[in-house]
Amino acid sequence: MNAPIASASLYVGDLHGDVTEPMLFEIFSHVGPVASIRVCRDAVTRRSLGYAYVNFHNMVDAERALDTLNYTEIKSQPCRIMWKHRDPSIRKTGLGNVFIKNLDKQLDNRHLNDTFSAFGNIVSCKVATDDSAVSKGYGYVQYETKEEAENAIAKVNGMLICDKKVYVGHFVPKQEREKSVNTDNTFTNVFVKNLSEDVEDLKATFEKFGKITSTVVMKDSETGKSKMFGFVNFETHEAAAKAVEELNGKKVGEKEMYVGRAEKKARREAEMRRKLEQRRAEQQAKYQGVNLYVKNLDEGIDDDKLRTAFAQFGTITSAKVMVDEKKNSKGFGFVCYSTPEEATKAVTGMNQQMIENKPIYVALHQTREVRRAQLQQQFAAQRQGFGNMQRLQMMPNGGQMPMFYPPGPGGPGRPGQVFMFPQGIPPRGFMHPGMQVQMRQGRQAGRGRGQAGAQGQQAQRQQGQQGQQRGIKFSGNVVNQRQQGAAAPAAGAAAAAPAAPAAAEGAMPDLDTKALAAAPEPQQKAMLGEHLYMRIQKAQPQLAGKITGMLLELDNTEVLHLIEDATALDAKVTEALTALQSAMQSPDA
Repeated sequence: MNAPIASASLYVGDLHGDVTEPMLFEIFSHVGPVASIRVCRDAVTRRSLGYAYVNFHNMVDAERALDTLNYTEIKSQPCRIMWKHRDPSIRKTGLGNVFIKNLDKQLDNRHLNDTFSAFGNIVSCKVATDDSAVSKGYGYVQYETKEEAENAIAKVNGMLICDKKVYVGHFVPKQEREKSVNTDNTFTNVFVKNLSEDVEDLKATFEKFGKITSTVVMKDSETGKSKMFGFVNFETHEAAAKAVEELNGKKVGEKEMYVGRAEKKARREAEMRRKLEQRRAEQQAKYQGVNLYVKNLDEGIDDDKLRTAFAQFGTITSAKVMVDEKKNSKGFGFVCYSTPEEATKAVTGMNQQMIENKPIYVALHQTREVRRAQLQQQFAAQRQGFGNMQRLQMMPNGGQMPMFYPPGPGGPGRPGQVFMFPQGIPPRGFMHPGMQVQMRQGRQAGRGRGQAGAQGQQAQRQQGQQGQQRGIKFSGNVVNQRQQGAAAPAAGAAAAAPAAPAAAEGAMPDLDTKALAAAPEPQQKAMLGEHLYMRIQKAQPQLAGKITGMLLELDNTEVLHLIEDATALDAKVTEALTALQSAMQSPDA
């Protein structure tokens, strides 16, 4: 027996993607006072997931809405309403779930509900449809109790609905169906292929193994020619198994005949998946700990150069640089050693080494699923830490994602540190270390130097105004030649910071790798974060700060590779979005 409905909340499914909360409120408010409505959306794209929850103030109104509004068309698409169950196990037990097949294509959800409602209280009712909303000929009805489902099966199975004899039985989950198919060793039907065109009867070949109930060679309906395959059905499983064992691979004429168990599509697909997963597991076990992933490779590096660079650490079984359709390098490849010890030495010795003037990234190869799981774990740990901080500070809405705040304009004490705050809001009184350095320099410089600096700034503003009047454009982030000459006396003995080359207007600035190599570790992370943020912001302006904060957890060499390789960056951003979405939808989020 299912748990009783504890609240006046309804699930509204099969919604059109454009249905919004105001549309649903307009429909459901006619039944009674509505407490709240929420259309569930994707955490990243914010697109509707096709279902919503409508909460009434009292149970009577919710029951009336379920009775009167179920299968109502909203934007020319009938909705499906059922009670909301907080415990998903109630839906997934399948005790009251009934499967119906061989339905007439004209039968829709409402007709199926009307047919089966006579046998008990229906929780959910649905006819399976394709992308064009055309019935697939089968559907599902879920009752509140197992007894009601059994009553419906006993009364309707084998009956005519719209002049079609329907099958009604207990619903069996897909995993159980595949399991039962894989363990079934009682087959009697045999599939035969690779036949000669002149073979029209299989009985003479197969009757020596046992009694045959039927044989057929499939032919083309238009030309009448043989399709060169057929079926033989025996009376017993033993006869069928013996025919498969003795005739499979036997040469008949000039062809080797294939004889095997006749399998339904579900079993063939299950067997293919099993073999694919087994092959994948064997490959992973074979190369576990010996296969290295190498990226940030120069375009001129091919398989031979890659093998030569790594040959000093041991015996290489394979070295491959990945290329595109035009045989151009994708900037990454794989090196496989004979032993894990050799692979470990290569990772230690070659990671961040310069090859063709580019620092390469070397690590043990991991599958995409493992990388995605690690990224999700990192994000979940960060999210939990910030959630704890927020709860201590009595802040609402749970933990927030790590944020990267791009640095401000250049200058002495340039802000470049990566900071992560709950909800992306710095605490009151927070001061960037770059601002602190700038204030200390200002206090140490003295009043006279401060006046000189003020005069220099005033002269710069006047120069800028004159330049604008003459049609000359000055950039605040670029030291122009005339400004550099005027600012030299005011700078005194202070060392001039190297200026990055000015990028064209609207273009993405290049990263100065020499300045990056000379900078200390914290400053390197800041410089990489700034360029990474600018690239991610073009594709994900709303989530750029969160994604940048996640990717900065990677090694500096890997972050540099992402900045230089747009394809690799897009792949990492996709993984980060997946991790964000999974964490948002988790129960602890």
